[in-house]
Amino acid sequence: MLIEFSVGNYRSFKETVTFSMVAAKISAKDKKLDEQNTFQADDRLKLLKSAAIYGANASGKSNLGKALLFMKSLILNSSKEGQATEEIPIESFRLSTETESKPSFFEIVFLMDGKVHRYGFEVNKKEVISEWLFYVPTIREVTLFQREKNIIDSKPAFKGGSKFKNNVRDNALFLSVAAQFNIEIAKQILIWLKNLNVVSGLDDGAMGRYTIHCLNNNKNRDQIFELIKKLDLGIDELEISEIELTEETIPKDLPKEIRDRILRDGNTSGISIGTIHRKYNAEGQQISIETFEMDEHESEGTQKLFAMAGPLVDTLENGRILVIDELDARLHPLITREIISLFNSNQTNPHNAQLIFMTHDTNILSHKFFRRDQIWFAEKDKFGATHLYSLAEYKIRNDASFESDYIQGRYGAVPFIGDLSHLIGKPSHLIGKPSQING
Repeated sequence: MLIEFSVGNYRSFKETVTFSMVAAKISAKDKKLDEQNTFQADDRLKLLKSAAIYGANASGKSNLGKALLFMKSLILNSSKEGQATEEIPIESFRLSTETESKPSFFEIVFLMDGKVHRYGFEVNKKEVISEWLFYVPTIREVTLFQREKNIIDSKPAFKGGSKFKNNVRDNALFLSVAAQFNIEIAKQILIWLKNLNVVSGLDDGAMGRYTIHCLNNNKNRDQIFELIKKLDLGIDELEISEIELTEETIPKDLPKEIRDRILRDGNTSGISIGTIHRKYNAEGQQISIETFEMDEHESEGTQKLFAMAGPLVDTLENGRILVIDELDARLHPLITREIISLFNSNQTNPHNAQLIFMTHDTNILSHKFFRRDQIWFAEKDKFGATHLYSLAEYKIRNDASFESDYIQGRYGAVPFIGDLSHLIGKPSHLIGKPSQING
């Protein structure tokens, strides 16, 4: 389970910010939310099942997901893909001279095998500056290893790690190398990270391919079908069939290198998804069924829901973590609400899966749906740096109108829109004239 994630000097994050899934010591107006939206991780730790992150366009809320994805990718790949001379693909905060010579900071706190672990690192483009791993076996936090550049102090609790500390390149993570050499704790952390899935709600490609993989391999097939049918899309059934892959039938959203490899390797069998709809006569009697092609005949919203179905069901079935940027894009507000409700429920989320999503949908911004600690805001200051904070930090009544107060700007994280009343009819020589940045 995810407990906390911190990032600093990365993209729009100048100072270190921390996003937390720890349930605050507050009570919701509706006590059912306290029971359904949280879970007891251990004797001392209560966590949230879901969290929403709001913010204006370009506020940096999407960068939180990108930071998680960067950290995950570097851990999984730095030991096997990078070479000694290759740069680490980090993008530090670019709008300040203060951050130019500073490393970027990443730290994640998580629950694995019933124990709290804290892992992090600092990197620049050339090297790993520092790296650390701690865990809590009983009450106190214990060091597993600490690193300052190429000096690695591997403790006995990190069994076997000291044997390989000299095998670590300057631009590779010790945790990644340890996992490659079969150090058990490191391997388990990498497995845990693979269960943390970060996706974009604007790009259905990867999610859709996973859903098709599940259907093709009979993995959660019934649950995926049931979810799609129950969301009132007018679909009575799905039809899965094999097709011959050619230049014309290979999905257009696949990267060119993958399309080329499919044709080159002769892997020419694929899957086609058909949606079954009932056909009626003039008297309202069903006379037959019609099959539509998912990609050609269904709406973009239906295609997105189909793509999301596999990751959603898999996350709930296995108690995993799903981070979705722009969850509400192309979805009706009631469907967005229903998806979140799957996680905020002891019945449909018995394994305490976690959903973290970035959104603009204020219809769900309500004390009837969320506790205050489940609502987060991302806001940029005048220097272009993103700040992250929770609604639990505000002293407001439990029955306050979260949506109305947010729209009115009480919590910040809304766009500051200039006067557009004279936009039309403005003299042509003034249209598009830049303002004085320093003026």
